[in-house]
Amino acid sequence: MSFSTHVLNAVTGLPAAGLHVRLEHDGRVVAEGRTDDDGRIKGWHPGAGVHRVVFDTGSYLADTFYPEVVVTFTVTDPSRHHHVPLLLSPYAYSTYRGS
Repeated sequence: MSFSTHVLNAVTGLPAAGLHVRLEHDGRVVAEGRTDDDGRIKGWHPGAGVHRVVFDTGSYLADTFYPEVVVTFTVTDPSRHHHVPLLLSPYAYSTYRGS
C-alpha cells in the first residue's frame, strides 16, 4: 500500500506547506514528516489495517479551533494507493478518499 496526502489552506487558497503530519498504526507512529511546498506528502508505505493520519493544525494556523485533525481510515486492499486530502481553515475542515 502506498499513502499520500495533500493539504490546502482554504483561507489563502494555497497549499499548506510545512504542516507536520504523522501516520499511526496499532498505536504507534509508522511515518511522519512535513508537507512540501505544494502541501503534499507521498511515498509512505504503512501496510493493511486501520490507520490514523494526524495533522498538527495548531502549529500551522495561529488561531484555530482544531489544534489537530485526525482522520482514521481502513486499508482492506494493500495493493491500492490511498490518498487522504485535507481542506483546512481555522474553524472548519473537510476530507475525503482521494485517488
